Amino acid sequence: MLSKSFACFILITSGLCATGGAVLAQDAGARPPMLPTKAIGQTTPTGPVPSLAVLNAAGAKLEGNKLTLTGVAPNSIVFADRPVRAAGHVATQQFIMQWDEGNDNFAKDPPNATVSVLGGDGSKVSDAVVTLKTPKLDGGNLTFDVVVLEGNLTGASGPAALFIDDFGRYWHAPAYHGAWYAGGRVSNASAAYAAENSAVIPNVCGYYPYEPCGNE
Repeated sequence: MLSKSFACFILITSGLCATGGAVLAQDAGARPPMLPTKAIGQTTPTGPVPSLAVLNAAGAKLEGNKLTLTGVAPNSIVFADRPVRAAGHVATQQFIMQWDEGNDNFAKDPPNATVSVLGGDGSKVSDAVVTLKTPKLDGGNLTFDVVVLEGNLTGASGPAALFIDDFGRYWHAPAYHGAWYAGGRVSNASAAYAAENSAVIPNVCGYYPYEPCGNE
């Protein structure tokens, strides 16, 4: 279930960040000089392949097969899962532009997502799991045709967030213009770096973004 997957992602990230920082600190001297760093105030043309995107909005309505996000933030948050564990952001307009690009894209294989709306005082939450299709961005409003898989947003009227999970295979690099931040340092961390530094990240198969291990 997508909502459970997202919860696990948050737990894994928060639980391992502290230990991950210690490992990187121990091996800071071994960091290869060719690893590019992002200059403050400049966009990053490439970065880690993201596995989760978060689109924030002032509100959300789910009516039949139509999801409408109102007051959508102009930038979308993207996360790369282990071993990179980086976060960044990209213009929402550019994010939507990639929807139907490339041989493998969301238009051909629509993604599942969780839309979550907080109550006015944050004490309540309404969630729905949907399949997203045909996004249309019109000013600050973003609409999708959807298939509702679970839940509803009945009566929800607070700020909203749309979590699109496990979409790395559809992401196109370079990701237009965006910024990536990892491990407390600004960088363009990459899977190639992880593969070349097995002392830092020992197992580079069997989990995203790597291929399955030989015995899987």
